[in-house]
Amino acid sequence: MLCPHCGGDLELMLCPHCGAETLPEGNFCCHCGVKLETELPPDLANRVLCPDGACIGILNKQGECSVCGLAYKAVIAAEQSHG
Repeated sequence: MLCPHCGGDLELMLCPHCGAETLPEGNFCCHCGVKLETELPPDLANRVLCPDGACIGILNKQGECSVCGLAYKAVIAAEQSHG
């Protein structure tokens, strides 16, 4: 899908209800109208902070920082192996 304003490609997701492509930022599917699930806020009690000393972000389950976007998968793997 192309942006109607700039003509650039838009990231899309598949609607879990109808299977059509829809915008992930939307609250509802633009084809069938079903409410889309939103990402849950991070668990602050068990958060993993970005190891970059200049960044204040939190790592998600994929090991990507929520602020700087860098992937620190090795950091998560090391912490999980230490228990």
